[in-house]
Amino acid sequence: MIQFADRMTQMAERADATRKLYNSMTTKGVLSFGGGAPAPDTYPVDELREIANDLLQYPGRGRDALAYSDPQGLVEMRKVVAEKMLPRRGIQGASVDDILIVNGGLETMNLAGQVFLNKGDVVLVENPSFCQTMQIFDMFETKMIPITCDEHGVIVEDMIEKIEKYDPKLVYIITSFHNPAARTTILDRRKRIAEYANTHDVMILEDDPYVELRYEGEDIPAIKAFDTAGHVIYANSFSKIFSPGSRIGYCYAANEVIRKIYDAKTATNSQTSTLIQMLCAEYFNRGYYDKHIEQCRAFYKVKCDKAVDCLHKYFPEGTKVIKPEGGLFIWVELPENTPDTTTLYDEAVSRLNIAFLAGRTFFVDPKDGDHGMRMSFGSLSLEDIEKGIRQLGDLIKSEMK
Repeated sequence: MIQFADRMTQMAERADATRKLYNSMTTKGVLSFGGGAPAPDTYPVDELREIANDLLQYPGRGRDALAYSDPQGLVEMRKVVAEKMLPRRGIQGASVDDILIVNGGLETMNLAGQVFLNKGDVVLVENPSFCQTMQIFDMFETKMIPITCDEHGVIVEDMIEKIEKYDPKLVYIITSFHNPAARTTILDRRKRIAEYANTHDVMILEDDPYVELRYEGEDIPAIKAFDTAGHVIYANSFSKIFSPGSRIGYCYAANEVIRKIYDAKTATNSQTSTLIQMLCAEYFNRGYYDKHIEQCRAFYKVKCDKAVDCLHKYFPEGTKVIKPEGGLFIWVELPENTPDTTTLYDEAVSRLNIAFLAGRTFFVDPKDGDHGMRMSFGSLSLEDIEKGIRQLGDLIKSEMK
């Protein structure tokens, strides 16, 4: 009998949900509201073709693009983060020495786990939280404790009470256009979280991969912008604003922390792709990004509005729909007299070839998510959004008790 590590049992339920997610995203003929993929129409194919041709036609530069490079990331890529991305989050004067380029935003969570977490350690997470990060915390065999949230984000008093009670190694917070809950933590609470971390021995892991996709409201500085003690790790990604297949992201933290994350990185995969870093850095340095992100925001706002309108129109009375100010997700809570959304998922896939993400996988106590579902609209056409939500609504109504 093959004997697997204990961690594979602890992460099994969320791993199964993640497997279903990627199957629905990549299986032809399935209309998927499950994945958080951006729309292929937003991929900067023409610009990257131009940049790649320029890079690879010069022998010296072309060879550099295909060679090993600094595990911390190319200096030119880290300068893009320090000079073009972090200032948009209220973070000024960041040193390139305190930035590390990673393979997609999710790698920061894995590397932070390697650096900070031992078996049995406590991690505080929002309730609900991102299922794949929770899967990582499962893999490290931690104990997750949920933080109570409302429509304005983390309830700071509850967070502090649980920090003082459980002494967590990490507090994981998704600040903007939450995945899956669609909320944004407001400015006052961000400041209070940072102020508490500044004066107490607790590490905040701030995950902010959707923040550039704001299409309503005003920008809010990151928690990291108020960090004066080096107790906040800021994680972000280029997947939603450059291309998901590029698998490029970054983390910014105190140099003492970055050095440890660097060590975990070299023990994991040595470095992030040199070629992809060159393409991404040059894309920003040639000035393509600002026009691109404005187009993305307008593009996704239309889709979000369409999805919200259809959910109100086709889903049963009593459904709660959380509309975001940005990002790619809508959180839906069905009435109590509907079947749990895990059962509905199986029915929707088998009968309609329509997928979404059921709520259970996002909660520390899975029962809390029995009537929740995450709907992603980013990669679907307006016609498919209406068709899929109408058919899902008909299915849910037919299954109501």
